[in-house]
This record gives sequence, structure tokens and C-alpha cells, in this order.
Amino acid sequence: MKRYGNIYEQIFTMENLKLAHKNARKDKSFYKEVKMVDNDPEFYLGQIQEMLMNKTYTVSEYSVSTINDKGKDRELMKLPYFPDRIIQWAILLQIEKVFVNTLCGHTCASLKGRGIKRAMKLVDEFMTDIPGTEFCLKIDIRKFYPNINHAVLKQLLRKKFKDADLLELLDKIIDSYPGEKGVPIGSYLSQYLANYYLAYFDHWLKEDMQIKYVVRYMDDIVIFSSSKAFLHDLRKRMDEYLRCRLDLQIKPNWQVFPVDARGVDFVGYRFFHGYKLLRKTTCKKFKKKMVQIQRKQCDGSLINYSEWCSANSYKGWLKWCDSHRLQQKYIEPIQPSLDRYYNEVIKSKKNRKVTS
Repeated sequence: MKRYGNIYEQIFTMENLKLAHKNARKDKSFYKEVKMVDNDPEFYLGQIQEMLMNKTYTVSEYSVSTINDKGKDRELMKLPYFPDRIIQWAILLQIEKVFVNTLCGHTCASLKGRGIKRAMKLVDEFMTDIPGTEFCLKIDIRKFYPNINHAVLKQLLRKKFKDADLLELLDKIIDSYPGEKGVPIGSYLSQYLANYYLAYFDHWLKEDMQIKYVVRYMDDIVIFSSSKAFLHDLRKRMDEYLRCRLDLQIKPNWQVFPVDARGVDFVGYRFFHGYKLLRKTTCKKFKKKMVQIQRKQCDGSLINYSEWCSANSYKGWLKWCDSHRLQQKYIEPIQPSLDRYYNEVIKSKKNRKVTS
């Protein structure tokens, strides 16, 4: 297995730091710290360069907030833009390719070109094999991010990197999360560390267990087979691997079921052989929102920006599934309201900016 070295010094070159700042500031130009660095990049990036060269960098304090994600409370932990986010970008500019090349092709989420659409495409391709995809094993990992074991993660990183200075810096970032387990949700580096944490598990599934049809979307995994008994046995082996090697547990709500009985609920859709539908919960919310817009349209009222964005977002979701009836019943009737808002608000704002 190839191990990579001579990386650390590339991280703090001024060229790499400037590119890191350029990437990190995207869509954040209004941040106070971004404006600060923009005003004198040579000075502030020079400070980062000095920190890394002299190994005086210490991870800043996280700001903590809680969001409700699909009914679950998730703790987001964010680091300051300067110097931390710039440093994490600088690291990933040098090692992202190593991470990505280590991952299997069925690994999706938080990777360029390998998001929801990639996961959907894989499932669609797999479902053409009948009876090879008659049954599905669906699992996810219990509190994945908070349960990533620091010691195990460091050991895995040493399988791929031999640069002592780089490993020391990564260890420092990993240990900034309190306790012996967990990487922070919301940190840019965390999504790569989390994916890499399961990389060798993915290879075990494909190479040792010879699994042909598997898709992993971060900690959500679907596996297809023609044998229900095989999937039950595989689930036990997966549970043993995750517990013994990665100190992780499968959630107790795992399922093995016939695909066409109710469809595979995955990445926002329900997959059947030959077609896919919008997830039930998403569909209910969609219908409720569109009915509200229809009522406004009947009253002659102008919709607001949130409603316009919501409708267009749902149109995007519907585009990738079998949704002709939904579009006919809920989208087409409100299209005049969407067009009206675009012409009277969005377009007029653009025109004012051009003429000013």
C-alpha cells in the first residue's frame, strides 16, 4: 500500500494559502473575517504561513449551534474563518486527491460529483438487474460523526500518510473535538475524515465480501441481493466489522425487505424496479406548500421569496423521479404565481442593479 510523504511544506506555500483563501471565501464575502483577510491578504496569510512553519498553530474555539434536521437535533460546530477554515482548505488542497482515490466508487456524499445524483444513478443502474436486486438491506450507523474514534482514525491516517508533520497537524485538529470520540459536524475537514473512516470498510464489502450492488451515502447504506438469507448473514458480518474494527454500531432499525413491496427509501426518493417516486414525507410537505401557494394565487396575493424558492426547489426534486401527475396537479396551476414573482421582484431587482 502506497503511503504519501513530503506534503506538509506544500500546505503553507503562499500560492497554496492564497488558493485556500479563494476557495474558503466563496459565498462568504460578507463575513467580517473574510473582509479582514481581503483587505491585506499578504499580511494575514503570512501570519498563517508563520504559524504552520513554526508549528505554533492551535485550533480555535468552536462556536456551537443546534439545528433540527429531519426531526433530529444536530449539533453544528464551526471554527473561525481566520485562521482555521483557511488552514483546513490549505490541507485539503494537498490531500483531497489522496482521500478520494482511496474511496470506492459506490461512496457518495460530501464529494465533488458524487452527491445525491450519483447515488441515485447507481441505484437506478443496479435496479435493472432482476432478480439480482430483489431484496434490500438498508442500514445506517448510530450517531456516526459523534462516535468516530480518534485513536482508530489516527491509525487509519497512518496507513495512507507517512509525513510526520502532516499527521501531527491532523492529530491536533482531530483532538480539538472534546473527548476520545467524534468529529464536528459543520467542519470542512470532517466530511473527508468521516468518509475516509469508512473507506476500508467499503473495500471490505466490495473485495472480501464480493458485494456487487452497494451504495453508501455517508452513513446510510443500501445493499441489494437476490437472497434474503444472504443479506441477513451479511448484516451480522457488517455489525462485527464495524464494532470490532471501527468502534461503531449499526442502528437497531436496520431492515431486510423485498424491494417492490414498498420501495427503497434512500436519498430522498423511493426506488422500485423500473421507476422511482418522491419520498412520502417529502411528498406530503410538497403538497401542503403548493396548496398554500394556490390559495394565495386565488386571492390575487403575491407569494414571498421563501415560497418562490421552495416551489423551485421542489421542481428540482420532481425532475429526477416519476412525477408527471404531481407536476400536473400541483406545479402547473401555480406556475403563473412563480412567473409573476420572478418578473415583479427578481427581474426588477436585477434591472435596478444594472441601471444603478
